[in-house]
Amino acid sequence: MLFSILWILMMGFFVGQIARRLGAPPLIGMILVGIILSPSVFNLITPDVLGASDELRTVAVMIILMKAGLGLDREKLAEQGTVALRLGFLPAMCEAIAIAIAAMVIFQFNFSTGLLLGCIIGAESPAVIVPGMLRLKSLGLGVTKGIPDAILTGSALSDVLLLLVFSLLLNFLRDGGVEQITLFGGFTINTAYLLPIQVILQVILGVLFGYLAARLLVLVLTKQNWTQNAVQDTIIAASLALFLVIIANKLPYFSGYLATMAMGFFLIELDAPLARRLRGGFDSLWVVAEIFLFVLLGASIQLQILEKVLLPGVLVLVIGLLIGRMIGWYLSTLGSNWNWHERLFLLPGNSAKATVQAAIGAIPLAQGIPGGEIILAIAALAILITAPLGAWSTAVFAPKLLTKGEVDPTKVTVTTRTLLLAAVDTSSLATEVLTKVADLARRSHGEAIVLHVVNTSNPPSVERLQAQAKKILSDIRYEFITVNGAIPETIIQIAETYQATAIIMGKRGHQPWEKVLIGSVSQAVLESSQIPVILLENHTN
Repeated sequence: MLFSILWILMMGFFVGQIARRLGAPPLIGMILVGIILSPSVFNLITPDVLGASDELRTVAVMIILMKAGLGLDREKLAEQGTVALRLGFLPAMCEAIAIAIAAMVIFQFNFSTGLLLGCIIGAESPAVIVPGMLRLKSLGLGVTKGIPDAILTGSALSDVLLLLVFSLLLNFLRDGGVEQITLFGGFTINTAYLLPIQVILQVILGVLFGYLAARLLVLVLTKQNWTQNAVQDTIIAASLALFLVIIANKLPYFSGYLATMAMGFFLIELDAPLARRLRGGFDSLWVVAEIFLFVLLGASIQLQILEKVLLPGVLVLVIGLLIGRMIGWYLSTLGSNWNWHERLFLLPGNSAKATVQAAIGAIPLAQGIPGGEIILAIAALAILITAPLGAWSTAVFAPKLLTKGEVDPTKVTVTTRTLLLAAVDTSSLATEVLTKVADLARRSHGEAIVLHVVNTSNPPSVERLQAQAKKILSDIRYEFITVNGAIPETIIQIAETYQATAIIMGKRGHQPWEKVLIGSVSQAVLESSQIPVILLENHTN
């Protein structure tokens, strides 16, 4: 089992990075690794790991949905009106119906079996869509109109609807008839008529439980201070989110995944600093979860089954996507402020299949539903084609189709490189400057440049300064630079050339501020630099 985990982590990571360096999304490489390691090819994943793949995928999807909730923007969703709500129902249902009709013609399915296939294929993959939309938000693409937020919310709602319809159809086909329940007074009712109520109930209770869970987290992590750092915050939040998912599987009256996403969303409203800390923690968890999710997705694809339905299966997928889903996209954005470029972006941004198909694609076959083998094959085909294609096309076409707006750092993790420039001379102030730079670099996981502007030749002093920098910055990645020139101008020039995030330098200061800085180096740098300057004062000189 340990060797299987090692294969998954190491090969998944490095092949994913190879795919990234070739200009493709890393998940393409990870899915490929899963296929290679699967029982169909080299059989390097033990049955224990394969048997736990559903649970591992559940954990990974929980993590990505928590990330999605922590990145939602309430104001943008409110501006979109009903677009996000319509995206949650119309594209998925139109695609499911189009696939059902196509399957009736191509595979001679009855309508119920065709719609069962449509519910499996029509579900959208949060594992592919959420990282893509969060990346767009971090780049500012489509954020002005809230397009990534609408897609994120719509994809979560569509999965709730389709999974409910799937369960209803599965019971109908397995039992060979319409299931009825008896109410008070002996009155019976067809469960199909209760579907709208079930959908509304799952959504309302999912949002409600997400809100209550967010309130509980704020109470425990902020008001009661049960934790001491961001890692512990993340562990508690992830455990609570996973609890919601597990309970929802046991008591299917609400959507656990929707509750998880809602919990992240409400955390932003209730305690934004806590949400920011958790956002960083779930970013770290996703690094590992992503590898397991997509490698195990690849391992679940049964290549031998694909041969029988390859061409007709592709035809069914194309009909569902280019006819059914496009009708749904048009109806969803009708009357909105989206232009045709933004509507066209829904084709790559809102069509990837992976997680749901891997989770439920084999259920009809296991339940003995006629046509179950064909359903499983098309589910595998949908993963193999749309997951890599959706991830790749989202990254490629988003800059061409979406307008770039201002990035909101309160909703997404904005990765910045911290590079501190330490401007030092050979005086005792150098120790204070280097110590401060080392402290700031450790706090921000940053790097440093140690700059000494030479105006008089004194090699022994420079060597002592280099040794001092090596000692104080021993655990910091840094570069020592000595140059000739006018000191203030050179400091600013080097900082701008290397794109430093801050300049740290010293000033002698037992005299009043005004007297010391007039005509001094520090005054000149302060007045001229567009980069923030931190001054350390030595009162002994």
